[in-house]
Amino acid sequence: MAKSIGTLLAVSSVVAITAVFSQLGLVSQTIADEINAESDMSMTVAQAQQLVARGEKLTSIPKHIWRQLLTKHEYNIMWEKGTERAFTGDLLEVQQPGVFVTAGCKLPVFKTEHKFKSGTGWPSFWDVVDKNNIILKDDSSWGMRRIEVLSACGEHLGHVFDDGPEPTGLRYCINSAALDFIAADTDTDTDTDTDTDTAVPEE
Repeated sequence: MAKSIGTLLAVSSVVAITAVFSQLGLVSQTIADEINAESDMSMTVAQAQQLVARGEKLTSIPKHIWRQLLTKHEYNIMWEKGTERAFTGDLLEVQQPGVFVTAGCKLPVFKTEHKFKSGTGWPSFWDVVDKNNIILKDDSSWGMRRIEVLSACGEHLGHVFDDGPEPTGLRYCINSAALDFIAADTDTDTDTDTDTDTAVPEE
């Protein structure tokens, strides 16, 4: 009986903590792992590709499928929380108007008009396309307090810092390997005079 009461108290505590994280826009890694653990292990690559194309049930795609859909480098970045070496990312110098989507789930997360040169060696943005497509998580790894940026389907993208330019003052420091770039139709999108050269202190 005592054990049952203890278990109930523990579950209640987790629920309460989860509610607090949800209000702050943060999510614990335990919760993210549980979401992935409940994925359908019988899913095929073709089925997963259909879900991505429709933008449906993306958190149900298991990691063994992502290993097949992504390159080894992409998988390491997005599902093993790796970090590409500074100044090596393919999207670092992209200036062409367009949208950056996550490499796996294809969720729109950034626009070129929000991109700026931070001098840090990683693509940097001062705002996101849709806050519903990202999750911010408290990260205390490597002996540092940081805010991790994940996609809504759980992909690790990078971290966000408070040393970015106005108007947000934020710097979303993102791995190129976690993103795909979709160029805008220049015939219909002619506003290309965005300032992308704002400098901020390096990490």
